[in-house]
Order: sequence, then C-alpha cells, then structure tokens
Amino acid sequence: MTVFPVFVLVIAALIIFFLATLAGYYLRKLAVAQKKQAEQLAELEQAAQEQRQRVNDSIQIIARSLLDDGVGLTEASIRIRVLLDSLQVEDSVREEFVAFYTIAEKTSHIPILKGWKALPRKEQFQFELEMAKVEVDYKDFAMDAAKRILGRSF
Repeated sequence: MTVFPVFVLVIAALIIFFLATLAGYYLRKLAVAQKKQAEQLAELEQAAQEQRQRVNDSIQIIARSLLDDGVGLTEASIRIRVLLDSLQVEDSVREEFVAFYTIAEKTSHIPILKGWKALPRKEQFQFELEMAKVEVDYKDFAMDAAKRILGRSF
C-alpha cells in the first residue's frame, strides 16, 4: 500500500510540473507578444506624428504661397480645408479659419482636374467668373487667416 500513494504523489508532482512548465511557456510567449505589440504601437505613433508634421508643413507652404500670390485663393482654400480636415482639427480651429471653409464650400460644385479639362471653354470661363467673385468677396478674410496660420501647428 505504500507504493500506490507514492506512485500517485509522483504522478501528481509530474502533472503539476508539466502544467507549471506549460504555464511558464505561455506566460513568456505572452510577454514577448506584448513587447512586440508595444513596439509596433510606438512605431505607428511615430509614423502618425511624422504624417501629422508633413500635413502641417503642407498647410504652412500653401498659406505662404497664398500670401506670396503663388497659388490662387480658391485652390489654396480647398487644399487647406482638406488638410485641416485630415488632421481632424477641433471645431474652434474650423471656426477660426472659416474663410477657407467658406470659399471651398462656395466653389465645391466646380469640377477640378480632368473634370475641368473636359469642360468647354465657355463653361470654364463662367466658373472662372464665379471663382473670381467669391475670391473678391472673401479675399481679405482669407489673407488674414493665411497670416494667422503661419507658424501654427495643428
């Protein structure tokens, strides 16, 4: 009778040892996976920060170009609005730079790129007149906004 309890104890100890080893293996595997996930998250955050900086730089370049008459007011407004929206800026920023949003909205029906090129010259001329009117109406507001945008980071 003494052999049976010892045998059961040895088997139980072996089972416990096996389960503890298995648990240690999976804990180690989990720790490695968590470390890898943390590294990937840090890389993604860094990439997002770099992308945000590139978008901010683009906004600065467009605003400077607008002030230097290197780009049209309508085009600059559309581009700045798209870039600000891509940064998911707060409503207060949208309100501060409402001139760009307003100009972009008032000209949003005008075709661009290939759509523009496909238009007959007469329609292009009509749209150019429409853009010119919008630009005259909002130029002072947009130029002020462009000055305020310089040096800002969103």
